[in-house]
Amino acid sequence: METSNKTNLLNHLENQVESHLQQAVRKYQNLSDENLLKPSESGGWGIAECLAHLNFYGDYYLPLFENRLKNSPDNVNDNSIKSTWLGRKCIESMNPETGKKKHKAFKAYIPTPNLDAKATVAEYINQQERMLKILRMAYVKDIQPIKIPISIAKFLKLNLGDALQFLVVHNERHIQQANRNL
Repeated sequence: METSNKTNLLNHLENQVESHLQQAVRKYQNLSDENLLKPSESGGWGIAECLAHLNFYGDYYLPLFENRLKNSPDNVNDNSIKSTWLGRKCIESMNPETGKKKHKAFKAYIPTPNLDAKATVAEYINQQERMLKILRMAYVKDIQPIKIPISIAKFLKLNLGDALQFLVVHNERHIQQANRNL
């Protein structure tokens, strides 16, 4: 198990989420439906499809994070968290810097072609604001024992620190993909 400083990790994640939020507000919020829905020239997803895919993951993970944190005891004394082997593998595979392999999205997480582009962007912005609140709540909670079932195989669980990192790097991966469509 790899040990990290909880405050440093949460600060890093908070900065990344803030960046994702600001990009959505500055870059996507005022784009036309035509630009948001335009398919990628490379055959991949367009901007709205990338955000819709991320919204599916947010719909699954954010309520779990909120509920588990709300029911977790406060703990400001222990500032270390341990990453598991499975957690590190999930994070590395999704991180755009270390996980160069393409992943095929599971059927339930593939966006439909008839998206409401503006609503998709608005939902993404809302989810990033929720994620910031979750990260801020985590500073004063004992997050090590919290286990989160992964969306594609609920019998596998990540500790909350790993699950938070996974969701943020997954967002980064698809924000980079969306930005290639600008």
